[in-house]
Amino acid sequence: MIYETPQISGGVEAKLETLKDLRLRMSQRLNREMPWDQPLRRFVKGDAYASSTRIEGYRVEDSRRQALASDQAESTPRNDNEEALACYAQAMDHVATLANDPEFRWDKRVLLDLHFEACRFQKDKRPGLIREGSIRVTAPEGGTAYTAPPALEVSELLGELVTSLEESTGSIDPAVEAAMAHLNLVSIHPFEDGNGRISRIIQSLVLARDGQLAPEFGSIEPYLAKNTSAYYAALMKAQKGTYSPERDASGWVEFCMDAHIQQARERMDLIEAASTRWARLESFVEKRGWDDRLVIALEQALGGGTDRASYSGEADISNATASNDLRRLLDAGLIDQAGKGRSTSYEPSPQLRHVVEDQDS
Repeated sequence: MIYETPQISGGVEAKLETLKDLRLRMSQRLNREMPWDQPLRRFVKGDAYASSTRIEGYRVEDSRRQALASDQAESTPRNDNEEALACYAQAMDHVATLANDPEFRWDKRVLLDLHFEACRFQKDKRPGLIREGSIRVTAPEGGTAYTAPPALEVSELLGELVTSLEESTGSIDPAVEAAMAHLNLVSIHPFEDGNGRISRIIQSLVLARDGQLAPEFGSIEPYLAKNTSAYYAALMKAQKGTYSPERDASGWVEFCMDAHIQQARERMDLIEAASTRWARLESFVEKRGWDDRLVIALEQALGGGTDRASYSGEADISNATASNDLRRLLDAGLIDQAGKGRSTSYEPSPQLRHVVEDQDS
C-alpha cells in the first residue's frame, strides 16, 4: 500500500488555480526567443540543482554551479560536493529527455537508472540498486526521525508507485501528482542513500511530463533548500515516524502547492530582471564599441559568477578568446577575480552592479 492522493480542499483548489496562471505566464514568457534566455536557463539550472544537493549537505561555490550544472568543458568536479552537483545535473538532463519522449513508460527501471546517475559518485552506497537492509533516518537533534519499511517490501511498493503513475488518467493536477510521487518515494526510502535527491528528481519528472515548463523552471528545489526545516516538518507530519500510507497527506500537498507558488513567483521575477538587465548591459557594451558577446560574460558574472569554461561554452568561442575578453573586463574594473589557476573564477564588481542599477549608464 502507498499513500493515496487526498481529497483536494477548496483552499488547495484556489492555490492550484493561482499556480496554473503563474505557470502559463512563465511558459508564455519563456517561449519567446530572447538573447538572455540561455544565460538565464543556465543560472536557473545551477540554482535548482545546487539547491537540491545542498539539502543533503553538498555545498558548491556560486561561481562553479553553472558550469557543473551545464556540463561545460573544463568543469571537471574537484571534490565530492561538485561530484554530487554534476551527477544530479546529468540525472536532470535525463529527466528533460524523458519529459519529451513520446514512448516513455513509468517502470522501476526509470527510478533505478535516475538514482544511479544522481548518486554514481557514491560507489559504496550501491547507486541504482534497491537496499538490502533496514533504514532509519536520524533526527537533527539525535534519535530516530523515521523508520522506512522493511527491505523485503521495497520492490513491491515501488511497483505500486510506478503503476499508479503509469495508469494516471490525467484527472489529478500534475503538481499534486508530483507531490504524491515525492512523498511516496521518499517514504519507501528504497536506497541506501540519495533518497531525497531521487524523490525530488521524480517530482520534477512528473511535472516536466506535463509539457508546460522545462524541469529547472518547474522544480521547487530552491524553495525547499531555503525552507529545509519546514520541508522536513511537512514530511514528518505525513509519516509520523514510520511508514504510514494510511495517513492523510493533505498537509504535505498544501505545503508543496505553497512552495510551487512562491517558487514560480520568484522565477517570474528572475525572468523580468534578466530582460531588464540584458538590455542595460547591451547598451553599456555598445557605447564602448565592444563585441556584444561580452554581455554574456557580464550576465554570467551577475548571475552568480563565471569562469573561462562557462563563458567560452555559452559564447561559443575559444579558450584564448574567452581569456582575452575576461582580461578586458578585469582591466575595465567590471569583474573581480577570485582564486588562481584552475580555481580562477570571476565575480561582479561594485562598478558592474552600478551599471545594471543605473538606467543612464
